[in-house]
Amino acid sequence: MLKWLWLSVIVIALDQGSKFWATSELTYAVPVYVMSSLNWLLAHNTGAAFSFLSEAGGWQRWFFIVLATVVSVVIVIWLKGLPRTDKYLAIALALILGGAIGNVVDRALYGYVVDFVQLYYVAESCLPGFYFNGIQCNWPAFNIADMAIVGGAILMVVDGVFGSKGRDNK
Repeated sequence: MLKWLWLSVIVIALDQGSKFWATSELTYAVPVYVMSSLNWLLAHNTGAAFSFLSEAGGWQRWFFIVLATVVSVVIVIWLKGLPRTDKYLAIALALILGGAIGNVVDRALYGYVVDFVQLYYVAESCLPGFYFNGIQCNWPAFNIADMAIVGGAILMVVDGVFGSKGRDNK
């Protein structure tokens, strides 16, 4: 099932290309309105999801590089051993792999991950996970690699719940 690695390569290319665009065209921390509930917002995340460990003092950069590298190797080995009937799991793993490598490239080159997509809504109080900036509720900024990781994880869960029924009898 290594044939699905082309999907990882596409994710990495789209991710790095979009981050190059964001870095060259956007001003750090200045939102650019795209449409209702969507801004471009250049941000640098030294931590993990939701800026977890972003204030850890620098060691987290290497920790996340090593962790993502180990996870990437495990995913490639997993992909290599998958039977051909596990198409959706292979796609999910390829998406996660591409996203992990896309963010590792940033960490290795810059010491942070480039984020630039911001979802928001206007309200007086925010739902959990959003933060209030006095005007609107913002979801933490993210990027294409993050979307691929989340999409791959969702596909993996859906395949695990619904996809294994047909394969169990083979």
